[in-house]
Amino acid sequence: MTAQPHPAPPPAADPEFTPADLNRRFGALVIDWILCLLASGLFASPTRDAWAPVVVLIVAYGFFLGLFAQTPGMYLTRIRCVDWTDGGRIGLLRALLRGVLLALVVPALLMDHHRRGLHDRLTGSVTTPT
Repeated sequence: MTAQPHPAPPPAADPEFTPADLNRRFGALVIDWILCLLASGLFASPTRDAWAPVVVLIVAYGFFLGLFAQTPGMYLTRIRCVDWTDGGRIGLLRALLRGVLLALVVPALLMDHHRRGLHDRLTGSVTTPT
């Protein structure tokens, strides 16, 4: 009989929790933003219709974070966004809300000691290394 490894405790219960560093988070956001600019260019002019890439970012965050806990940029920078209390996916609605708050920019700048921006605290999420 082989021993099963113990699952990692959720971030909120882990006294040794280390959040994703800001360089990876910023890198992921830049990658995601470039992808959103390219995708919005399929149906609008990102230079004329400034709303288009923002809408694509919100929808992409809702889809990718809600279902996979990572956007393409997060995958490439090896980070993910999980539920603060149980370490699981945050689901579609909270991911959409997080995308809306991230699009406002200011909530992301108001961080606590776990590097959780206001958008993370309001949606009960945290960005962790993979």
